[in-house]
Amino acid sequence: MELNYFAYLQTLLHYSVGLITIVNPIAAAAIMISSSPSNLTKEDTDDIGKKAALTVLIASLITIFLGNAIFELFGITTSSVMVIGGIILLLMSIHMVQGKISEASHTPEESKVAILKEDISVIPIGIPILFGPGLISTLMIFKAKSSTMIEISLLVIAVIIVCVIIYLTLRNAIFLTRVLGVVGLKIMTRIMGLVVGAIAAQFIVYGIKALWQPL
Repeated sequence: MELNYFAYLQTLLHYSVGLITIVNPIAAAAIMISSSPSNLTKEDTDDIGKKAALTVLIASLITIFLGNAIFELFGITTSSVMVIGGIILLLMSIHMVQGKISEASHTPEESKVAILKEDISVIPIGIPILFGPGLISTLMIFKAKSSTMIEISLLVIAVIIVCVIIYLTLRNAIFLTRVLGVVGLKIMTRIMGLVVGAIAAQFIVYGIKALWQPL
């Protein structure tokens, strides 16, 4: 039983680390600060953090429980999703390693929309800056690889953990950006980019191997 508990903890850690690096809430916090008025208060960041985290939670749960059914409706296999998802993550990781914010998760136009909107918590912070194509494909791949209800439950717990981290990061965005600065944010983004790149490589290799077998 101890071995099983360790395996479950390892799976939960794998899900949580993978999702949080792809979501990259620190980059979202930087965008939130740059897109908001200079008189942004702790109450404002707390409100934005709650709404953005709730948006990601609801969208993630919908993806986990309905995403594969939608793809099956169109005859799209999990292996195909792994390959295209891996490519999306690879593009994200390349931008992140370069210290940039990837256009694979959201476009510069969507960042500009944030400046014009009074309430940016749901759109574009929640969707698509936090909950974008990279997170969608990763959730669907993790769900497809979860063969038991326990593993699916662990994935849901990982999503909840990620959403709590999103809330805490956005809530303390003013403090974090002040402490880390531009250089610190770029370093954190580069480190996360390496992890995302490793996950992308695994998805692409596993997906291609699975597609190649029937040929």
